[in-house]
Amino acid sequence: MLLGTGPLVSFLAAGLEHHEWVVEQWKRLKPPMLTCEAVLTEPAFLPKCEGVGTDPLFALLERGVIRVAVEIEDQAADLRMLMRRYRDGPMSLADACLVRLSELHKDAVIFTLHDDFLIYRRHGNKVIPVLMPEN
Repeated sequence: MLLGTGPLVSFLAAGLEHHEWVVEQWKRLKPPMLTCEAVLTEPAFLPKCEGVGTDPLFALLERGVIRVAVEIEDQAADLRMLMRRYRDGPMSLADACLVRLSELHKDAVIFTLHDDFLIYRRHGNKVIPVLMPEN
């Protein structure tokens, strides 16, 4: 499972829109969930705004529930290509990292709240499997 920003923030901050759905999904998933450092930046900041400290995020990392599985420096050329391909859309660096992780882990599913992953493609034309709430 590839972990996006939305589910991580919602997991850490009760009271957010999708918190209950995310917690139910989280219970079914086997660790580790793979992600990148760009995904971790928002959850490290937003929970503080919600009155939650960063300790729960670091505990997930320390216990191996979440694992950083791609280095931006090592994947810079491919990430640049993805960001160029989607330059007219909302692709962030975190999104590009998750798409790249899906290319590196062909059987992986992206756990997200972000419906732009329905538009993004891996290897140029392949649909990316996602786990997200139905609208």
